[in-house]
Amino acid sequence: MTGLFPRERAQIAPGAVHVPGWLSAAEQRELVAACREWARGPVPIRHTRLPNGGVMSVRTVCVGWHWQPYRYTRTADDVNGARVAEFPEWLVELGRRALVDAYGDEAAARAYAPDTALVNFYDGDAKMGMHQDKDERSGAPVVSLSIGDSCVFRFGNTEGRGRPYTDVELMSGDLFVFGGPSRFAYHGVPKVLAGTGDPANGMTGGRLNLTLRETGLR
Repeated sequence: MTGLFPRERAQIAPGAVHVPGWLSAAEQRELVAACREWARGPVPIRHTRLPNGGVMSVRTVCVGWHWQPYRYTRTADDVNGARVAEFPEWLVELGRRALVDAYGDEAAARAYAPDTALVNFYDGDAKMGMHQDKDERSGAPVVSLSIGDSCVFRFGNTEGRGRPYTDVELMSGDLFVFGGPSRFAYHGVPKVLAGTGDPANGMTGGRLNLTLRETGLR
């Protein structure tokens, strides 16, 4: 581990920006409530099964488009065949505001049109291996929001899963955006810091992570 960044806005790599405390407590509670509703269906939250037979330790629910390894569909054919919940306009606006605050580029923010969100829930033992977000046909930035327990977020390079990488502590309310030269950087979550969340955000435990993306699909 390379050491955690202090609690201030930081550029982790070209195009990768960490904005601590970006979501207010009220916004966090609203997002938690929305995620609970999505988790109930029409496609319920589940552990994703990988093609090699493995099962992801995080639980996932999707909005807008359904992700299954390694493609997007409108219906969750690997779960119950239902069409996933619609991607709400307020989530588009949240993503655009995130780009303004991360990059300071209002023109890029206006052009940003996220149409899917992957919502991952981590309990204290869940992890996420180093991977690229590369199933989208768009190279638009990924907007990542964290609520609940803190985690160690490992942000790497575009060439492979190994070093160099930087470990960042993501806390409840933090924003992390990666695009441009870092859009296809490998990243993962080697550890969740259980018991570090504040119940005021509407969660009694675990970590919630929302990643907003443009699929480039129609």
